[in-house]
Amino acid sequence: MIDESMLDAPDALARADLRGLLRTLAGAGARVRVAARAAEESDLHRLTPQGSPGTVLVAGPAPAGPLLARTLNALVEPAVRVHRVEPVGPLADPGALRWPMPEWVGPMDLLLILGPDGSEPGLGELFERAWRRGCAVAVVAPERSSLSGLAARRSSLRLPLVHPDREEAGDHPAAPGPAWSAVVPALMLADRLGLCGAGPAIQAAVADRLDAVAGLCGPASAYDRNPAKALAGELDGVLPLLWSRGPLGRAAAGHAADLMAALPGVPALAAPLPEALAAHGPLLAADRRGPGADPDDFFRDRVDEPRPLLPRIVLLHEEPAADGPGASGPNGGNGAGSGPGEEDSDGTVIPSPLPAARTLAGEYGVPITEFAPEPGEPLTRLVDLVTRLDFTAVYLALTPAGRP
Repeated sequence: MIDESMLDAPDALARADLRGLLRTLAGAGARVRVAARAAEESDLHRLTPQGSPGTVLVAGPAPAGPLLARTLNALVEPAVRVHRVEPVGPLADPGALRWPMPEWVGPMDLLLILGPDGSEPGLGELFERAWRRGCAVAVVAPERSSLSGLAARRSSLRLPLVHPDREEAGDHPAAPGPAWSAVVPALMLADRLGLCGAGPAIQAAVADRLDAVAGLCGPASAYDRNPAKALAGELDGVLPLLWSRGPLGRAAAGHAADLMAALPGVPALAAPLPEALAAHGPLLAADRRGPGADPDDFFRDRVDEPRPLLPRIVLLHEEPAADGPGASGPNGGNGAGSGPGEEDSDGTVIPSPLPAARTLAGEYGVPITEFAPEPGEPLTRLVDLVTRLDFTAVYLALTPAGRP
């Protein structure tokens, strides 16, 4: 069981945060501002787009690589495919990873390489293979790194990866805050190519939103007014089911599932609605007294029975909440309306799956916590969802039961 009193004690959290996770999250807004300014001052403004690529490929170690791929998948129009190049290798260390180039990649495609260190040999090899095939390549890496030098020799676009002055990076490979330093320049390139809205004005709004969420969810914010601390308490000792509606919710859910596994070691499961109703339905309907329990066996020994890992649903969507994002309502939800549904390509209105999700959870007595972002540009709303869940994962990691 986590110590909720510790979550309401900023000094205790600071002492437990030996790896600087909360500090790097609090500085995410500053990272976005510095990264956006550096991208504006780079060769990006000289780029003259000549049509959209057929496929945008993303390569780079976690968490920046997967976060960029999910963000582009959520924002880019369906006419342009987004593909994450999955790494292989004997170890998870970035220096040991290799990045196999898909056979279908060619001159109509764009490869985005994120090199947080800039010396990852596998990313350099990937660059060379893509360049030989005529694929356009853009690199986000430190300016004096080997990867940036390779891009210069091949006359490819280089976007600098810079960090705020006097800010320490979190001493954990999965620390979520530093990822924005690599993701922001790549998003600004996508904006320049007309793939999504992520230009300087939107990046300024993203930085402001990160600062606002840090104030709402940071360690100084009291437990009863802090949605990230409240969710950390609700996820203690349960199986989180991250259900999502819409591309923004899906991207946030996938990112959160990865981070919860990497930081506190929480086995969260992510699935989009309405598929989640079938995929996770058996988890809701499972015998909640534990496997093999016979209710008629009055004399069985209940003392040694393991405590079942009960599910809790975290519902991520893009509809406005009646009581505000993250507020509590019936069954642990926030009382958001059912929503008007959405239209498909021929104008047919598709009903929202949110009422069915709430009904199914209510039938099995499974609690729900709902998060809906504040209004804004799509990227700003995605950042809102992602950062609330980042803080939740960090709080779970800092508690005695989940400290890394």
